[in-house]
Amino acid sequence: MGHKDMKKTLLAIGVLGAFSVSAYAQNSVTLYGLIDTGLIYTNNQAGHSNWQMATSSTQNTVFGLKGTEDLGGGVRTIFKLEQGFNLNNGSQAFPGDAFGSQAWVGLQSENLGTVTLGRQFDVLNDQLGPITAGSNTWGGNLAAHPFENDNLAADSVVVNNSVKYVSPTYAGVTFEGMYSFSNKAGGFADNRAYGFSVGYAHGPVNLAGGYLQFNNAGGGVSGTNPNGAIAQADGSANFIAERQRIWGAGGNYTFGPATVGFVWSHTQIDNMAGVISLGLGSYLPLGGNLRLDNYEVNAHYSVTSAWSVSGAYTFTDGAYNQGATKASPKWNSVMLQTDYSLSKRTDVYLEGVYQHVHGAPADSVLADAMINTLSPSSTGTQVAVTVGLRHQF
Repeated sequence: MGHKDMKKTLLAIGVLGAFSVSAYAQNSVTLYGLIDTGLIYTNNQAGHSNWQMATSSTQNTVFGLKGTEDLGGGVRTIFKLEQGFNLNNGSQAFPGDAFGSQAWVGLQSENLGTVTLGRQFDVLNDQLGPITAGSNTWGGNLAAHPFENDNLAADSVVVNNSVKYVSPTYAGVTFEGMYSFSNKAGGFADNRAYGFSVGYAHGPVNLAGGYLQFNNAGGGVSGTNPNGAIAQADGSANFIAERQRIWGAGGNYTFGPATVGFVWSHTQIDNMAGVISLGLGSYLPLGGNLRLDNYEVNAHYSVTSAWSVSGAYTFTDGAYNQGATKASPKWNSVMLQTDYSLSKRTDVYLEGVYQHVHGAPADSVLADAMINTLSPSSTGTQVAVTVGLRHQF
């Protein structure tokens, strides 16, 4: 073979190799995960102080598979299979579910948007959640609003049988819509969910808002379809109720190393049968109707590229009635955190959360403070402090 032929052959091999690498990059399956664990001190859980090892205090501890296949013409197949688990004992975060955190597949088009089908987070959580402290690493699950009543912290409510559409982003605006089937013959509306959200992002400004509704979540009071859109057996339902409606809106602004935000959400829960305590892993009896308005202000500041501090305050204004019993419970919740990154994938944090509730009926679970993921206090006040380690891969 001559020198010129050799050069042509090597060039051809190089070009084929480049196409091969490009094709490989466009069709991939990735194993990923996040581990969040630490020690928590709580001043009052059922009347006793408690030191405990905990997992997912800020972010859900998960492992999963995600992938994509290029179909050509700007269209690709995408999927995600994700399982949440408790690091302290290895148990499933969603008992009985093989992929309880997420399990979906869909098609994504650069021009038309994305459609996904399966078990997914809801549309309000997708766009409004990231503006709250409860949905971020710098606050997380412990900083969720009382009873996680608006589903913005993404630690428990995952919706079954869902079809979700996400639009392309036009001039900074993204729209999402979803419908989640009850999957019950003769009970189309028995444990279904639906909603929409809109987000806007441009430069330092982020805005979002939307609406979400559950009908007979967890089977409702009658328990006729406990494993429809919002399952009861695996703890996906925060409330067992005939109907739950959530409105929300908020925004944040970034200037230099600081971000400040405000979020309002309104939750209406009709004809309840119970509310879940993640700390106990069980439902606490609670009947009647409950209205909650959550007003959150938050701030995050990067002191250096590795060290950050953050805080949030939420005032929750409630209205409760059951027969002749009427009350106006109110919650004050405060979160402070400092975080230090040891590397791009590992960080340590120290976080404190305070919650106080007053004005609730004395014999109701509403009268006991209950920081998200922890067992309830025996009084209207609860304080928790945690030191934790996070690693993602």
